[in-house]
Amino acid sequence: MMSLNAWPFSPVSKLLNGGRLLAAGVSMALLGACSGGANQPQPAQLKPFTAMIPVQQAWTAKLGDIDFPLTLSASANTVMLAAGNGLVLAMDAGTGRDLWRINAGAALAAGVGGDARLAAVVTRGNELVTMADGKIIWRQKLLAQSFTAPFVAGGRVFVLAADRTVSAFDGATGSKLWTQQRPGEPLVLRQGGVLQAVGNTLVAGLGGRLTGLNPDNGSVRWELPIAIPRGVNDIERLVDLVGPASRLQQIVCVRAFQASVGCVNAERGSLLWSRPADGSQGLDGDERLVFGVESDGRVIAWQRADGERAWTSDELRYRGLTAPHVVGRSIAIGDASGFVHLLSRQDGSLLNRLSTDGSAIVASPVLVGDTLVVVTRKGHVFGFQPQ
Repeated sequence: MMSLNAWPFSPVSKLLNGGRLLAAGVSMALLGACSGGANQPQPAQLKPFTAMIPVQQAWTAKLGDIDFPLTLSASANTVMLAAGNGLVLAMDAGTGRDLWRINAGAALAAGVGGDARLAAVVTRGNELVTMADGKIIWRQKLLAQSFTAPFVAGGRVFVLAADRTVSAFDGATGSKLWTQQRPGEPLVLRQGGVLQAVGNTLVAGLGGRLTGLNPDNGSVRWELPIAIPRGVNDIERLVDLVGPASRLQQIVCVRAFQASVGCVNAERGSLLWSRPADGSQGLDGDERLVFGVESDGRVIAWQRADGERAWTSDELRYRGLTAPHVVGRSIAIGDASGFVHLLSRQDGSLLNRLSTDGSAIVASPVLVGDTLVVVTRKGHVFGFQPQ
């Protein structure tokens, strides 16, 4: 048995219905304030501040435009990124220097997933493309679309598809090892979901359920509801777990889209707590707290132990926030105007604000070594380091 080693977008714009995109009007009606329009609340004005954490921009790089749910993949001091046009690259996070770059040969729908050797993406033509050392080593056609970055661990590549199928492929050859499909709802989000490992269990978000799978054969070890479908039509009944998830040892905390947040013990397969929450971005956390942003831009910290609310910040209301990422004594949150806000983990107060190119931050910022890596909609990559 091989063990798995776990690794630590803007609001959703479309939904899938039976493998097809729903009409934009239907999607926007669901998303409310994310849809724009004359009645949309105005973003909170940014207040003057004094930087409590000195940070400087160390480097910048340029990719193509980002028009898919990008995930940044980090290993040691390396970060893997991709652009919508198919460009995939690995960078030294400390210097911004390219280690390698290659084009997957088609526009991307999901990525990047990787470990210290492999990188994997999914194209809009439903093709899984896996690379090593800047070379494509194999391609594999998928039977359904995927918007979640592949998960790479234990010499295998795992894919979560939009039809609730989880598949495993041999990392060296691309041969399919197994496929597991669970019952799902008619609609799914065009947004990255939950797919990661806890020990030797592969944890996947399937609809409103967090499911633990045996990575060797795909068999189900446990299945826990984070949110239960409610309502009279498919849109009202939509539940989906969105990434990223917050993992601390065997405890995984996840968000169900515009429904709830909850934490599970992935070793025992037990639900610890669940709380109502109205957000569309994933979570991060530390040993004491779990952090998330609501759809209206309210930033909330919940107690990891019991789900009780620890603090709330209203300073970034309606600013189109990314999922948070823990950075030292702060959490980093990007917004739709290209700013990255560093908020105190203790009480949510502003510690610093970093500027980029004025376009939206498209993925949760990621700390790689001592460098905070940030990517914008226009495809600029920024490396920020403490002074």
